[in-house]
Amino acid sequence: MVILSLGNQEVTIDNGELISYKVNGHEYIHQKGSPGWRSSDTEMFPIIGPTNEADFTVETEKGKAVQDQHGLLREMTYEKQEHSKTKVVYKKSYTANDTVKNSKFPEKSTKAALFWPYDFVFEKTFALGEEGLGVTFQISGEKRMPFMLGYHPAFNLTTGDVKIIAGEKDITLPEVLAVGSRAMPVLSTSKISLVDGEHGLTITTQGFPHFMLWTEVSNMVCIEPITFYPYAVDQKDLHWGFDYLSDNNGTFHVFLKPS
Repeated sequence: MVILSLGNQEVTIDNGELISYKVNGHEYIHQKGSPGWRSSDTEMFPIIGPTNEADFTVETEKGKAVQDQHGLLREMTYEKQEHSKTKVVYKKSYTANDTVKNSKFPEKSTKAALFWPYDFVFEKTFALGEEGLGVTFQISGEKRMPFMLGYHPAFNLTTGDVKIIAGEKDITLPEVLAVGSRAMPVLSTSKISLVDGEHGLTITTQGFPHFMLWTEVSNMVCIEPITFYPYAVDQKDLHWGFDYLSDNNGTFHVFLKPS
């Protein structure tokens, strides 16, 4: 467990997972055990979206890869690399074609093991500053490695006065609930604001061209920066949504600014 603090802000991270972000005592992060989701944040990599209708396979230039929903990165364990009062860095390393145990098997998947035909190193950095919390993702690997990336944080809701603002559009919680498990796309924007009564949080990104919104309960909402909205294509065509590593690395930023 790692705790970062600066002024009236306190962040708690458990093995790379953001489990608390408090500002003046107000908790912005969905708490495990509360209705809605068993986690508080995770990453979707190297694919986003479900794969069950494609026999849990995704096409790559090196052949088919076996991937369950949102990829195999979430099945791996972070290693802490460095830690200070306001910053912590975690890393996951993967060797091409190594098998990773699938926690969804056998209850929700027919595949006991997952694999990806490329090496990669994935770093996740939390850095607390005067204006808020930054989360940076650094992907290193083979040039032209295909990938999708999504960040999947869940935010705590404490009032019935909830509004999500994207540009000139105000999105209500009932609208997100109505979309269900597919998640609501919010395309071509790098900024979303969440208003929960008198508590506000603005999320800005670099490298992520889109967001999607998901919840199935009224006490939390996931506001997810993504490189690709997976429900834009059939599951067998998920490879159409790939980006490709250039110069052997890619960097993506998310910034949480409370108000």
